[in-house]
Amino acid sequence: MVECAWAASRKKESYLKRKYESLAGRRGKKKALVAVGHKIIIAVYHVIKNIEAYQEPVLHDNNRRKQKKEMKYHLRKLKDLGIEINETEGRFFTEAKNVLEYEIDTIRIRRVSV
Repeated sequence: MVECAWAASRKKESYLKRKYESLAGRRGKKKALVAVGHKIIIAVYHVIKNIEAYQEPVLHDNNRRKQKKEMKYHLRKLKDLGIEINETEGRFFTEAKNVLEYEIDTIRIRRVSV
């Protein structure tokens, strides 16, 4: 059960991976694996009971907290590399001859290419 949960927690863009990641941070890795294994057992039960193919739940892209955390991490890395990052308000995207500006949640990034 746990071996299947390990494999499921490493599959890209899957419901079980998201479940594992959300539980691992709060409960710990081992308890998250058991919970994901339990989800697999429940899914297998319903597949056998209803004699139908497994339909993975639809993933909604509403993991805003994780996105903001990753964005802050990458912005910090960009600052470490010496790229200028200015904080502004609003959202926009413009592209001129050799200037690329874009904004992600009140952080404005300007890249000038030569």
